Amino acid sequence: MNSHIIKISASLIDALRSLNSIKAEPLVLCVVDDNGHMVGTLTDGDSRRALISGVSVNDKVDKVMHCNFNFLRKGVDDDVQHLREQKQKQMKLVPVLDTDNHIVDIINLEKYITRLPIDAVLMAGGKGERLRPLTEKTPKPLLEVGGKCIIDHNVDRLISYGVEHIDVTVNYLAEQLEEHFAAPRDGVQVRTFREPKFLGTIGSIKFVDTFYNDTILVMNSDLFTNIDYEDFFLHFQQNDAEMSVAAVPYNVSIELGILDLDGRNIKGLLEKPKYNYYANAGIYLIKKRALAEIPENTFFHATHLVEKLIAQGKKVIRYPLNGTWIDIGTPQEYQKAKDLVKHLKK
Repeated sequence: MNSHIIKISASLIDALRSLNSIKAEPLVLCVVDDNGHMVGTLTDGDSRRALISGVSVNDKVDKVMHCNFNFLRKGVDDDVQHLREQKQKQMKLVPVLDTDNHIVDIINLEKYITRLPIDAVLMAGGKGERLRPLTEKTPKPLLEVGGKCIIDHNVDRLISYGVEHIDVTVNYLAEQLEEHFAAPRDGVQVRTFREPKFLGTIGSIKFVDTFYNDTILVMNSDLFTNIDYEDFFLHFQQNDAEMSVAAVPYNVSIELGILDLDGRNIKGLLEKPKYNYYANAGIYLIKKRALAEIPENTFFHATHLVEKLIAQGKKVIRYPLNGTWIDIGTPQEYQKAKDLVKHLKK
């Protein structure tokens, strides 16, 4: 963050040096006064235009900075919806200010799609038995698709949405996954938690010791998908649900004439009918408080939690996932993912 901040007392040549030291786009500086209050912005283009117009490199940055700048207010409008609006305005770097106009954060919308206030837990404890012999010595999440581990596709996509707290629950060949995530990934330390035995598709979440947000994303680690996590989160938030289940279209075509019966009497015929359903995609958003419904050290599926919350009268909704989604559970699906990887939109 500090690489994008410069004091108002600095000269234009100081600003150019600061811009030159920024390793990646966007080339934007936030200008602060001696008390740390943000007072303007200065871009690479502003600096070049100032020099062309005759401004000296020794002049102060206040001579060329923009005083009418764009920002978000901490705790007021620094949420996902307002970040989306900033992105629609083609903003590349968005400062977040406190009530005294001190910079508390700078969000890079070229590097990150948004900043989702969620924790993510990826379930990676299964044995991947249908993919043997590939999984005899390698846990399924570490199999490669397009030169990259399956689980890394998911972790990197979550990081691109600004998710800062990512946990992985492990069991089968756990030490390989623990070693894989030993070092931070793009500044995010992915934590691993061992489940002593396989506890279903969500039971192991009880071993995660700390959550930092009120919304938890839970997903199977062996999925290959380009789900829009921002849209998923906003849909969940706007519907004020306790739990949301991402669902993929599942179409059934019957190549026969089906009898429409009333007892033994035929009321009509349905010729080669088609039925459209939605199937569970293995990706969920859950209010943190709902995790209390999951029993300790007990085999428990995410679908059990769905049924339990519905029985309690809680709001459980479906989120339609209409993008790429492959459950890599069989050799055929694994090959399909490898064939599609070059076309998966980030």
